Amino acid sequence: MAGLQVDFTPLKEPLGFIKVLQWIFSIFAFATCGGYSGKTEFSMQCKNTTFSKNVTATASFGYPFQLNNVKFAVSEVSVCGQPWTDLFLRGGYSSSSQFFVSVAVFAFLYCIGALVLYVGYMHMYRESRKLPMTDFVITIIFAFLWLVSSSAWAKALTDIKLATDPASYTGDYCPTSAICKPGGVSSMGSLNVSVVFGFLNLILWGGNAWFAYKETSLHTPPPGISTDKGPGSVPSPAGMP
Repeated sequence: MAGLQVDFTPLKEPLGFIKVLQWIFSIFAFATCGGYSGKTEFSMQCKNTTFSKNVTATASFGYPFQLNNVKFAVSEVSVCGQPWTDLFLRGGYSSSSQFFVSVAVFAFLYCIGALVLYVGYMHMYRESRKLPMTDFVITIIFAFLWLVSSSAWAKALTDIKLATDPASYTGDYCPTSAICKPGGVSSMGSLNVSVVFGFLNLILWGGNAWFAYKETSLHTPPPGISTDKGPGSVPSPAGMP
């Protein structure tokens, strides 16, 4: 059996072309989620005019979105005559975000390995029974993982938007000597995009499962095995050519 035989023809076929798309989309999925950073803030205006300076409390957050470890920072030691105590965002969503990013990273790595196999060893791939079946099974597993991780991350993102809403902190977190007003919160457009890419990956991997299945012995018999069962086919006697 020959070794490396570089041939880019498989990339023009659905099996290889979709794998290239999976590789690209997995990059976008973990980059838009894992590379995010933002902030939320609210302002405090003193009731007593003696303290005329307004103070802004800012919390900077990002991946992996363990928000309950993120505290509001202020530029003053005291706010409106009251000592400032550390206040934290609510909630922890690291499990969902890290699961999503992990699936994307492993999908990215698998796509690289699969593309190397398709381009350099496609002759071995199609002569083997195990390689196509392994590729098919792994494709099914990744389709399932994309479904679970994307759904979990979409739910977590909804909760993150609620947990970083500055209006939810102007009540309990506001000093009694101040009037608090919600400030701004960073756009989460890239996080919305990450969810979209998650479900697009689900569609790609689910669709690619069919083309991977067609390469297996479940769909196509191995080379050398005839499937001709027509009326003209007569089995040869034992020992006869």
